[in-house]
Amino acid sequence: MEGMMSIKTLLSLVACLGILAITSCKKEQVIEIPSQITEDRIVVKTDNGPYIGVNQNSFEELQAYKADSRSKSAIYNIGRTATNDEIAALDIDIPPDGIGLPDGNGNAVKGATLYQMKCAACHSENGEGKKPFGALVANDSNGKTVGSYWPYATTIFDYVRRSMPFESPGSLTDEEVYSITAFLLYRNKIIEEDMVIDRESLPQIVMPNQTVFVPDDRENYNSVH
Repeated sequence: MEGMMSIKTLLSLVACLGILAITSCKKEQVIEIPSQITEDRIVVKTDNGPYIGVNQNSFEELQAYKADSRSKSAIYNIGRTATNDEIAALDIDIPPDGIGLPDGNGNAVKGATLYQMKCAACHSENGEGKKPFGALVANDSNGKTVGSYWPYATTIFDYVRRSMPFESPGSLTDEEVYSITAFLLYRNKIIEEDMVIDRESLPQIVMPNQTVFVPDDRENYNSVH
């Protein structure tokens, strides 16, 4: 009817008012220069209303710190410097070529027992996996596994040693890790059950998917993908 606002126009007006309300609510908080200084406090006012009490010395130290170009590489007085032994305990990653593999050895026979004790609860008795945990043994339908995807046998050792078992990562001895690695390789039909793996033999094992991973040819990179 003439003289009456249409429903469409009314809805448009409501939408515009809503946008204005949202925009006004998003006003950015700005801290002004301190407006009052008491004996031991600086009172800083914000555009949202409340005053914030700041210790005067702390405020001045903060301003000096921010102005110091050395702050970009400053030590923040949190924690302490790690000792060489602490660093060595964490610096245990093993690259594809096997550099850094520890002494010791293992085989799939020993690994089978360890696997049932340490791994089967999550990955199932035969390595087929239990949701949400992934499969470790390849078949026709279970996706990326140790046997179907991993490019290097050495990195199986690396991952198991650093990250497993799920509830106590890093608790396995090196010989236990060698044996579990051997068991996984055996279950994926990559090595024989009685093969002994160690720092010399493990890097020599060729994984089925190794040739699919290629050197990264981007400038300044030296890795694989």
